[in-house]
Amino acid sequence: MTPAHIESFFATLKAANPQPETELEFTNVFELLAAVLLSAQATDVSVNKASRALFAAAPTPAKMLALEVEGVERHIKTIGLYRTKARHLIETCRILVEQHGGQVPAQREALEALPGVGRKTANVVLNVAFGEPTMAVDTHIFRVSNRTGLAPGKNPLEVEQKLLRRVPEAYRVDAHHWLILHGRYVCQARLPRCAACQVRAWCDFEPKSAAV
Repeated sequence: MTPAHIESFFATLKAANPQPETELEFTNVFELLAAVLLSAQATDVSVNKASRALFAAAPTPAKMLALEVEGVERHIKTIGLYRTKARHLIETCRILVEQHGGQVPAQREALEALPGVGRKTANVVLNVAFGEPTMAVDTHIFRVSNRTGLAPGKNPLEVEQKLLRRVPEAYRVDAHHWLILHGRYVCQARLPRCAACQVRAWCDFEPKSAAV
């Protein structure tokens, strides 16, 4: 995909969805962090169903700590790996309270030091909460980047670094949202909906599927 193609690719995605947003539900930065932590190997839909009651009961790190691991588990037991996630969430809350005054830090190093928070989670928080032009490369972005020729790479970090170099600055803050949504609803893994794709003119993928 050439620079001119990339410009047209993102201009088209922006025209169709000028203000893309995460599909995870949250009302503050802490809830965003918790939701992203819970979303590992789980769908946003399943996380939202479980997190509504959890966040109603514990919208802050201090209140989440008061639930203890067992209390968090009861709320999220429908999510995969819920025991590990509950433990990580409680440990994260303890660090937030003890080391950050109950606030979510805006620095990558501090975020990645939290239990259960890796580079992808940190990138989501930095982007959504703090407006940084990061690329949280999940399975959808990895697939779309490779399949289209936008930013091919052998692993998520390689794709992330290529995206940061290749995506025009004007689109960088929202790019990861557009790519996730495109991969989730159009450029799907098993049967990409090429006939319904608005950016197929600049895509390297062949053969094109007729699926809609």
